[in-house]
Amino acid sequence: MKLKYVGLIAAVFSSIWTVNANYHSDTYITNEERWKNVMEINRETKSDDSFEEVVTSTYNSLELNSYEAPSLKVFTSALRGYYKMVEEGNIQNAKLTIVDFSLSSSKQRLWVIDMNNNEVVLQSYVAHGRKTGDEFATTFSNRVNSHMSSLGFYITGETYMGRNGFSMRLDGVEKGINDNARRRAIVVHGADYASEELVERQGKLGRSYGCPAVPMEVNRTLIELIKDHSCLFIYFPSNDYISRSSIV
Repeated sequence: MKLKYVGLIAAVFSSIWTVNANYHSDTYITNEERWKNVMEINRETKSDDSFEEVVTSTYNSLELNSYEAPSLKVFTSALRGYYKMVEEGNIQNAKLTIVDFSLSSSKQRLWVIDMNNNEVVLQSYVAHGRKTGDEFATTFSNRVNSHMSSLGFYITGETYMGRNGFSMRLDGVEKGINDNARRRAIVVHGADYASEELVERQGKLGRSYGCPAVPMEVNRTLIELIKDHSCLFIYFPSNDYISRSSIV
């Protein structure tokens, strides 16, 4: 039975990563039925090792395009949440953005994965909130005016021009964990303090008021890739988050 489901999942995942000839370069999901098939299989196997086996196989076959890969542990959590959000009808843009706040801010700890092609299409520096930590993130909050980052899963929203230039709104989907993102004006935007030059000079990035801020030269490319209902996941190995999240 286990091998049967492994084969089924692998077949469905393989079909997902086959590029439809009608897709444009931004690769929006158009066939909802195939995602439902993935989730039906996932529900039957989520307490089994088969899902992890397929995730591992998927991870090992990621096309990296000269980028580094996120850790398997983080990728597994991100994939679980991604497909849950797909099942709930929240995802229209088949990109998965992973932010690993267990890493130093001196590392490029943001990845964008094109889920239809199973490839990493961007890797970047990303800043955390100033009250979340210094070089390393340690503390997180959903509270307004906390100036901390919030963990968990988000849906990317609309773009706008604000005081930080071209920016993109985020909607947190985890109640009590990140659902104040709109009220807190937690958005993706570019920032001079998120630059590689700053890392080379002081060994770490500057910090935001809680936003996942990225280098100015990456900002527009990133936002254009992931805007309009893709999945963004901010990871940290927090027992509190794991105990409260209904997704991971």
